[in-house]
Amino acid sequence: MDSGLAGGPVSDSEVLALYESVGWSAYTRDPKVTTAAIRGSSLVATARNAGGGLVGLARAISDDATICYLQDILVDPAFQKSGAGRGLLEAVRTRYQHVRQLVLITDDEPGQRAFYEALGFTEGSDFRPDPVRIFAQFR
Repeated sequence: MDSGLAGGPVSDSEVLALYESVGWSAYTRDPKVTTAAIRGSSLVATARNAGGGLVGLARAISDDATICYLQDILVDPAFQKSGAGRGLLEAVRTRYQHVRQLVLITDDEPGQRAFYEALGFTEGSDFRPDPVRIFAQFR
């Protein structure tokens, strides 16, 4: 699996096909908004198969000083459990290793929690000695 960082060419059609492959219809419903979000991200890391096809993507928004928000990390279901997701996360971590907070919000699926915990993340309510509260508003 090859990982590419921001600046590498990613076509709108392959990005939309990737979001469609994982069923993220909130992103595919309005392609112009999704492609603008990709272009406006601080970092876009990609994973490609041996033939060059896009099979994974992670995008981050950051002030490059105190916080990095990992907005999306997705891998085509045919390539999940291949190490692509781990590689994408490591590309983001490497780029923002100097930043104090790496934050993400994800779906409440059993596999999501296990995946992120295996990569060193802690759910806000599980922080000790003091849990943290995480607030979000979706429209």
